[in-house]
Amino acid sequence: MEWHLALLLMLGMVVGGMFLGLPVAFAFLGANIIGMLVFMGGAGSLEFLSAEMYESVARYSFLPIILFLLMGEILFQSRVAFRAINAVDLLISKMPGRMSIVSIAGGTIFSSLTGSSIANTALMGGVLLPDMLKRGYAPSIAMGPIMATGGIAMLVPPSALAVLLGSLAYIPIASLLIAGILPGILMAVAFVTYVLVICTIRPDLAPAGEEDSTLTTSQRWKPFLIYVVPLMGIFVAVVGSIFSGIASPTEAAAIGCVAAVIASIAYRSLTWEILKNSLTETAKVAVMILLIIAGSTTFSQILSVSGATQGMLQYIETLEFTAFSAVFMMLIVLIFLGAFMDQVSMMLLTLPFFLPIAAAHGVDMLWLGVLFLVVMEVSLMTPPFGLLLFVMRGVAPKSISMLQIYGAAFPFIMLELAVLFLLFLWPDLALWLPRQFD
Repeated sequence: MEWHLALLLMLGMVVGGMFLGLPVAFAFLGANIIGMLVFMGGAGSLEFLSAEMYESVARYSFLPIILFLLMGEILFQSRVAFRAINAVDLLISKMPGRMSIVSIAGGTIFSSLTGSSIANTALMGGVLLPDMLKRGYAPSIAMGPIMATGGIAMLVPPSALAVLLGSLAYIPIASLLIAGILPGILMAVAFVTYVLVICTIRPDLAPAGEEDSTLTTSQRWKPFLIYVVPLMGIFVAVVGSIFSGIASPTEAAAIGCVAAVIASIAYRSLTWEILKNSLTETAKVAVMILLIIAGSTTFSQILSVSGATQGMLQYIETLEFTAFSAVFMMLIVLIFLGAFMDQVSMMLLTLPFFLPIAAAHGVDMLWLGVLFLVVMEVSLMTPPFGLLLFVMRGVAPKSISMLQIYGAAFPFIMLELAVLFLLFLWPDLALWLPRQFD
């Protein structure tokens, strides 16, 4: 079979399965079974399929993903972030769009604790959105910052997706986690700047901030020192142990889980029921991710056996891409796919094609990894099927329409694309910080 027909068959089965409503893991599994029978022949090939799926997930490097998920669930289920958010609120004086800025600051802090975009958006949306709407904030300026800040969890440590990408693309995980810090901060600064500017130009979007003049400086800073600084100790414990070489990413993730439990106990927020729910939710998400990884990895092997991967690479080589144009092409493909697919599936579907192309053109894999993470952050809010759009739909009042949610996301998508463009033009924005630790 010609390589392009094999590629069309395999991709068509996966996309067709998802279009019919199959979970991503089962869409991959169905395509893999048919692909094995077509390209390897006989029922015996199914034994190879099961062995290949097992080998694809029986890797120690995937363990940090599970532990980071557990750490985030403990902090999320125990709801220790509420006090931290209120503490940040007290520090912000009267300014345009005060609560929107609180959502960005609080969301960025929570991102550095959980590494989970979904947990971040669900928590911030559930806590802040009803109060913001009640105070008279326009839905656009209330929902947009919450969704946008949720995506920062994909960039800053301890990003579970960064760990997954580093494991699959053989990028040093510690370097990739470090490389995401500066782009994440740049993203948060861009969001705050936008809120300040738009709320100054259009004061109807947000009511004027109300400052309690009876509070002393000590009363403003005391909650921050009590509820925010200790939580940031979790970030220091996780990231600091990786930076210093004391712990591997797996060991650092385990340290983070222990620190999350200690923090929840210290704030008297941990019960056996909360711990049980944290473990249950972690298991659900972990099984889903590992099934998708198993299906996608096997999918890439079948593509290789069919000749589709080699044929496509040979075709691309005839196009004579430069390194920058090859990377630009990859980003365009990912942005397009992000409007329809979840991030894990999108990454696992494209890496078998993109990694050989990048290697052939001598592309810096660390820089490429950061670009991929930013694109996947953009895709979290890209209509029509961006994941955080539907998380927001779940926590927003029924009176809010999906069109309003799309509209709230749009300016922040543009800001994220602007940051992506800067990283594309100036790779040192992503590579400078990791080089300081070489």
